[in-house]
Amino acid sequence: MGTYVVRRLLQMIPVVIGTTFLIYTLVWFLPGDPFAGRCGQRPCPEAYVALMTQKFNLDDPLIVSYLKYLGGVLTGNFGETFTGLSVWSEIARAYPVTMKLAAVAIFFEITIGISAGIMAGLRRGKFLDNLVLISTLLVISIPVFVIGTVLQYFLGLKMGLFPPTVPPDAPIYSLILPGFVLASLSLAYVARLVRTSLGENVKSDYVRTATAKGLPHRRIIGLHVMRNSLIPVITFIGADFGALLGGAIVTEGIFNIAGVGGLTYRAIQTQDAAMVTGVVTVLVLVFLFVNLFVDLLYGVLDPRIRHE
Repeated sequence: MGTYVVRRLLQMIPVVIGTTFLIYTLVWFLPGDPFAGRCGQRPCPEAYVALMTQKFNLDDPLIVSYLKYLGGVLTGNFGETFTGLSVWSEIARAYPVTMKLAAVAIFFEITIGISAGIMAGLRRGKFLDNLVLISTLLVISIPVFVIGTVLQYFLGLKMGLFPPTVPPDAPIYSLILPGFVLASLSLAYVARLVRTSLGENVKSDYVRTATAKGLPHRRIIGLHVMRNSLIPVITFIGADFGALLGGAIVTEGIFNIAGVGGLTYRAIQTQDAAMVTGVVTVLVLVFLFVNLFVDLLYGVLDPRIRHE
């Protein structure tokens, strides 16, 4: 296991370098003026352009400029925004909120999505199975911003069951409604994925063998079938968790959540290239480590999988 983890960490190095280099190039070195619009309707003064060009190492060749940025990232320095704010400080302020929102969303995905999928998979063709299929199809067909707006209006404003907006400190209770909205599409896919995977594994040869040996049906389903059925589900949830940590711009916008999604949206609006580059770099690192954790879970769920 230790060798596998080390090998995976080494494999991450070229991925991090490649993705960050691509993002850095797209943000800073595409044709055009990176400071366009920074001074309102007028062109920026030459002194300002020269100062910013030197500050962000844009007078160096692309490779040299990128290596300077990468060196700063390795030492924890993600640079400064055009307004002089520390990129890392802004990310560190917004990321805990997004992490709590993503955790709430994943909780709904696991509890509701997997439970609905199990009930549907074990009762194929019956009323509960059809109910899950219809309800998940309905959720998939409705845009997230519509679900969020409707639930915010009825459950938040009309009925007062949940706060319609999230305060800056983002207590867990205030994140229940936006967390459910954020998870709605994913939990529908999780339910369908569990249903399909469970239905396939129930018909497998090892289930018939276990049944013939006299093992209790509850033990066959709970110990053998479920562990094999959850492997593709864990893959989906792991990838989705990495995406959720990237910030849900729509959900955070509807509920006024001060997370990474809103930070990224404002950075794009204001064309703050330093902030966009820093946020994407952090997201790449988080996504890679989440996928490593998911791969390690495979060996726990399926004893046939061994990391040599």
